[in-house]
Amino acid sequence: MRFPSAMEKYNNTVVEFILVGFTTDPVMQLVLFVIFLTVYAITVLGNSTLIVLICNDFRLHTPMYFFIGNLSFLDLGLSTVYTPKILVTCISEDKSISFAGCVAQFFFSAGLGYTECYLLAAMAYDRYMAISKPLLYSQSMSLKLCAFFVAASYLGGLINSFIITKDTFSLTFCSDNVIDDFFCDIPPLVKLACGKKGSFQSVLFFLLASNVIIPIVFILASYLFIIATILRIRSTQGRLKAFSTCSSHLISVTLYYGSILYIYARPRSSYSLDRDKIVSTFYTVVFPMLNPLIYSLRNKDVKEALNKLFK
Repeated sequence: MRFPSAMEKYNNTVVEFILVGFTTDPVMQLVLFVIFLTVYAITVLGNSTLIVLICNDFRLHTPMYFFIGNLSFLDLGLSTVYTPKILVTCISEDKSISFAGCVAQFFFSAGLGYTECYLLAAMAYDRYMAISKPLLYSQSMSLKLCAFFVAASYLGGLINSFIITKDTFSLTFCSDNVIDDFFCDIPPLVKLACGKKGSFQSVLFFLLASNVIIPIVFILASYLFIIATILRIRSTQGRLKAFSTCSSHLISVTLYYGSILYIYARPRSSYSLDRDKIVSTFYTVVFPMLNPLIYSLRNKDVKEALNKLFK
């Protein structure tokens, strides 16, 4: 593991960063390598299988599964942005990542993450239409509208990712270039930066509001209308059936937004990089593995499509 020399340490031009990772213990690094490799294999298999099922089975050609398929694609990309580098860091003595590599990882991870925020909000609207206006659902949630929601999610995610990437790497890194994390993220990078950070914090709070807070408000509003509709259903069985159609999405939203808000919405004084590593691991590596399970284990249509594929 190579640390910066005295000349590099106080040079304003950083050419590479050093990713500390989780531990320097060789045995634990090997254990973590096996764990992350297993999680990544399950993530790739689960999300790829779900995408194939949705594409091949006509029963899954509905707005809800159109969004789930795109969510699986995002999770596949998000996991691929992080995990291969984590695996290399675990087994290699070279913990460095080039400045350009750090920028690329940051840009794609932020773009995919922001896109997922918007997509989860679009899925909340889809659930609202399915439960509140079931007779008009197929007509209202047309393929054209669904494609627009997905395209707008990607566009918004990439634009905001470009803004935050540009502002983050415009900071002056004149301290250690050792990142106390397993990937290039905002808290450890800001900790390394020196000079004026006030304008950057303003941009960060703006992006947090536009990419996280506004989608959360939209999701909460959708679920308030959903709950109001469910309460008007007279039979208990009907209420349970209506709620079950959005329970998977609700679990997904809670886990994803909860971890993001924990990392980025707290005051800087309360940052704990060791604790944040665990939470970051959840939404960057573990969450993409859980999504296929969340949307398929209790889903009859997906189980039938899987049985049909195997047969």
